[in-house]
Amino acid sequence: MQRGLPQTCALCAARSGDKQLCAECARFLPATREACPVCALPSPGALVCGACLKRPPPYASTIAAWVYAYPVDRLIQALKYGGRLSLADPFAEALANAVRDRADSLPDAIVALPLAVSRQRERGFNQAQEVARRVSHFTAIPLASGLARVVDGPPQATLAWNARARNVRHAFVAGVRLKGKSIAIVDDVMTTGATLAAATRAALRAGAKRVDAWVVARTPPP
Repeated sequence: MQRGLPQTCALCAARSGDKQLCAECARFLPATREACPVCALPSPGALVCGACLKRPPPYASTIAAWVYAYPVDRLIQALKYGGRLSLADPFAEALANAVRDRADSLPDAIVALPLAVSRQRERGFNQAQEVARRVSHFTAIPLASGLARVVDGPPQATLAWNARARNVRHAFVAGVRLKGKSIAIVDDVMTTGATLAAATRAALRAGAKRVDAWVVARTPPP
């Protein structure tokens, strides 16, 4: 979704036409390369990594546009905590391009990872929804609902990695409108994958036939 008025780049303040990022800055953002197709962590030759072979996650694949590193981390924080909703445009465009390049097949629908009602009320928006809506526009894949967060625990970013799975266990429920569909769940950042795994399990329990994870950025291993 492009803007009609002249813009300045969100990173370098140079003229960027109708984009939020100038072409030069966008070109040098840290893209994911040679990543495991299941979890999107680095893997030589882009082969399925040992961890996913030993213990496959519930989602079938993960596509991440960028690595969660500078300056991508600052841009995502500006959207998520600073309310700069226009940054969802370049995020969605980069994710849609990554999907076109890497997806073996396209889903029936895109679903945004939901926030708890109290968190969304506090923030005023759901950053995943903002990105997912635009990815739907760029890919012409319908945006669907049917996934809800019913447990509101502490923010994942405040927890140790090994505590994150417990924090989101049973946090999501899915409705019958996902039954029989292949879906891609869209989120801004994947760190341990615990949140997306919990949401995936809820969708599969509701009858979704396949779930993929599409994220703007993947956090590198510690």
